[in-house]
Amino acid sequence: MQVISKAPSAMASFSSSSRGSSGLGVWPGMRQLCLRKSLLYGLMRLLSTPFKTLRSAGRTLKVAQFCSVSNMSSTLQIELFRSNSGDLPCKALSPLNGYFLLLQSASLAHAGVPCLKDNYAYLLHDVDTGTVGVVDPSEAVPVIDALSRKNRNLTYILNTHHHYDHTGGNAELKARVIGSGIDKDRIPGIDIVLKDGDKWMFAGHEVVVIETPGHTRGHISFYFPRSGAIFTGDTLFSLSCGKLFEGTPKEMHSSLNKIMSLPDETNIYCGHEYTLSNSKFALSIEPQNEALQSYATQVAHLRSKGLPTIPTTLKIEKMCNPFLRASSLEIRRLLQIPDAADEAQALGIIREAKDNF
Repeated sequence: MQVISKAPSAMASFSSSSRGSSGLGVWPGMRQLCLRKSLLYGLMRLLSTPFKTLRSAGRTLKVAQFCSVSNMSSTLQIELFRSNSGDLPCKALSPLNGYFLLLQSASLAHAGVPCLKDNYAYLLHDVDTGTVGVVDPSEAVPVIDALSRKNRNLTYILNTHHHYDHTGGNAELKARVIGSGIDKDRIPGIDIVLKDGDKWMFAGHEVVVIETPGHTRGHISFYFPRSGAIFTGDTLFSLSCGKLFEGTPKEMHSSLNKIMSLPDETNIYCGHEYTLSNSKFALSIEPQNEALQSYATQVAHLRSKGLPTIPTTLKIEKMCNPFLRASSLEIRRLLQIPDAADEAQALGIIREAKDNF
């Protein structure tokens, strides 16, 4: 039976320690990153072989899909992938084209690889135990292909919410499904139900469950405090938030505030590649925001090269995302939001404007 421990509250267990500054920067070239990865990975594989007994001193979570990635100083490695359809062409994300994106923080390395038109899913692998997980598999084939190339078996499926473009691969993948108890009748094959504040262990890596309703009533986010990463599904996107299909502006505002209470350096892994279109709306209602202007330029450059804009960081989103900036005087003026409107009411007006943009 899966053991789940209950924290006093989801927020009580969050680490507030800083892991360094995360600014807006220019990422290294893909060729340079591929070479760096190959050299480091080869060397560490060679050195680690005779000393496997030492690996228990530190647990490593490694992710692999079409492009493998390794960062031996990291505790968590995450790979995002997408399907062959949509605006990120498969050829641009194929290792045959030398595509390799490596971003580093104190405990994270990420690689981008090709699930539906604009969905992202994330594959996790714990080296020590062989435990494998996937977050929000919209379809099964990319996951199966990735696992078969590495001769691995899927252990867990982590679903942020019940929508088909996040659970479509559940049945075919045949692994233990983790999701919200509120959605236990709507998530296919759910085995382990979680609620706000639960601590669930992924092969020794603590995962804190945060209920983040608004997009759907049973939406949850998965926060890895030791690694400074959160999987937000369709609650928080880069430069936007999810549509309010089953929730209210007040619920979404509360959910976003929970995420905003995390350290600024937290890496945000959302469910879709919407950042370019989101940037156009954000600029239309806060055109004088210099940080947003800079980020939008970076986003446009990445997308023109067929590269992902995810992960983003909470620091960037606080500076640029209009749904985290409902108190902005410029936004309120351009959208004619009444002075008496609180932030939740303002968020509702911003969301309506985005829906009609």
